[in-house]
Amino acid sequence: MTEDKKIKFYGNSWCPGSRRAKKILANRKIEFEWFNINEDIAAREFVKQVNNGNRSVPTIVFPDGEILVEPSTSELEAKISHLYS
Repeated sequence: MTEDKKIKFYGNSWCPGSRRAKKILANRKIEFEWFNINEDIAAREFVKQVNNGNRSVPTIVFPDGEILVEPSTSELEAKISHLYS
């Protein structure tokens, strides 16, 4: 899968929501590019930019341009079902 078609996943390793979302994507075998906002300054700044200065994670950017921030399991499942079914 080309980089521009991959999901861009901004999170951190200790966030329960990030771990849950990663597990959902892994279970569906959906590839994504991972950005740890604690280690990647540019990623942290992007998250702050799209979240009114907040470091809200997970922030997930889909190939269609939609961004989900701290999605519930059902929101994330609905989005990936729509894109990848």
